[in-house]
Amino acid sequence: MLRRQLLHFGAFTLGGLPVSLVKAEGVAQKKLVVVMLRGAVDGLSVVAPYGERAYAASRPQIALPPPGADDGLLKLDSLFGLHPSLAPLKRHWDGGQLAFVHASGSPDPTRSHFDAQDYFESGTPGRKSTPDGWMNRLLTALPGEPAPTRAISQGSTPPRIFAGPASVASLGLGPNALRRRAIDDPSLQAGLAKLYASDAQLSSTLRDTTEGRGEMARSMAAAEPRSMDPTADGGAPSARSFAADARRLGQLIRKDPHTQLAFTAVGGWDTHVNQGAARGQLANRLASLGEGLDALSVGLGDSLKDTVIVVASEFGRTLRQNGNGGTDHGRGNVIWLLGGPVAGGQVLGEWPGLDTSALADGRDLAVRTDFRQVLSPLLQRHLGLSETALATVFPGGPHTWRYADKLLRA
Repeated sequence: MLRRQLLHFGAFTLGGLPVSLVKAEGVAQKKLVVVMLRGAVDGLSVVAPYGERAYAASRPQIALPPPGADDGLLKLDSLFGLHPSLAPLKRHWDGGQLAFVHASGSPDPTRSHFDAQDYFESGTPGRKSTPDGWMNRLLTALPGEPAPTRAISQGSTPPRIFAGPASVASLGLGPNALRRRAIDDPSLQAGLAKLYASDAQLSSTLRDTTEGRGEMARSMAAAEPRSMDPTADGGAPSARSFAADARRLGQLIRKDPHTQLAFTAVGGWDTHVNQGAARGQLANRLASLGEGLDALSVGLGDSLKDTVIVVASEFGRTLRQNGNGGTDHGRGNVIWLLGGPVAGGQVLGEWPGLDTSALADGRDLAVRTDFRQVLSPLLQRHLGLSETALATVFPGGPHTWRYADKLLRA
């Protein structure tokens, strides 16, 4: 029972990495936050190609009106517009901190949520045998020394992306995410330390767990008091709830000098029925997401200048709406990039167009950019990974991308 309790309250993938707290005074840690949209968000509504005639023709009830019209898109350029519910993020686009990579995704053709999410999180599309997640491999490959809070996963369930031997700290949801638990009692910690003294792995797990929880508690105690207001969301899955959790994560990253990697997920994007256009089901969820991502940037504060936030989903949705006013599982999607290092104000990638001949299987936006081609230059140029280290994070590649030089600021 004690072993299970320790693993439950501690970081869920704590392995045998030694803990050595780095001194970060005067050193700006480069950070990466990954936000996964589980359920396959409709990228053709997030960044809508209003300049393509086939867009509105294929979606008579759910196409977004063009910029300038009532409930119209927020103009990005002559081809693309941002969903109006994402208005809180427009300031980041205008400020050059938000970019998109369209027609991107996994090269594997599966339309299974389970398989596609597994492939994104393992970083090995088409290979189900990969035992660990790419962010755990990244954690072991990062330059510098490990620390118990170098990587944080926010959520109630351990994600596949952090599966592996490297230590990962777990942050729950809601204002009670770091409430005291039995494992925080010094007497229990001392008893467990004595009990596990002869077991190197469990001793390491206990040390990482207690130090990681203590580090996060100290960081959150130093954050603004309003971030821990229990009336902020009441645990409800609403825009306010996600914004509060996202802001809390951003503040924790900002206050803890050791944190470099973080992951969180947002569900509810499988819009087969009554998807809506500028208003409705999808619009409400995008409003929640936009408010949350903006809150994350606010929580990060000055750390945003050293942080890249990646927002991605397992696959996209069909070009044509279905008979239920929704969209079905598709292929190509859009990856979002937000942060100070991002060369924002642009939609990157090779756009294949929406002509029938250009669609994947005659129905879907084609994938022209592998998601690993977007992530790889971030890991190398932003986090400082070597070619050799990158090959361990994404074995088999691809690592190169023709637009890589345009992704980050010089």
